[in-house]
Amino acid sequence: MRIRHVISTVVAVATVAVVAAAPAQAAEYSSALKVKGVQYDAPGTDSNKCSTGNSKDEYLTIKNYSSTATINLKGYVVKDATGNRFIFSASHYLQPGDYVKLRGGHGTDSDAKNVVYRQNCNFIWNNDKDTIYLYKPSGSRADVHSYTRTGNDRDRNGYITYHG
Repeated sequence: MRIRHVISTVVAVATVAVVAAAPAQAAEYSSALKVKGVQYDAPGTDSNKCSTGNSKDEYLTIKNYSSTATINLKGYVVKDATGNRFIFSASHYLQPGDYVKLRGGHGTDSDAKNVVYRQNCNFIWNNDKDTIYLYKPSGSRADVHSYTRTGNDRDRNGYITYHG
């Protein structure tokens, strides 16, 4: 009986070690709405001055990957790693395959031009690393992506693509 206990303990410890050593995989969420890409580093020198800055050139592209469902963005939440957040407070409908660019700065939202402005001139995404969270109106997670400039932006243009 003692030998069985020792063997089962060794097997259990080895299993835990193998699981702990396995690389973490990104979770795949069942949402049709996903982050398509992020321009995390706006071209030029960063300036969050509302009148002359370039925070409008930093944007997040969110796409409806469904082949049949139209999705209303109202109530969806975008957050970064430190808790900066944007809530889609108005209705914006994405047809199947359609996308919207969530831009910094001030501007007029337009479904025809596929753009929503955060109405805030501060940058939301860090230029070195960050995590992008997309939450459904229910509070459940729709998508998440972490990035680092050195690990994910091979051409160093400040833009990273997800989900093709």
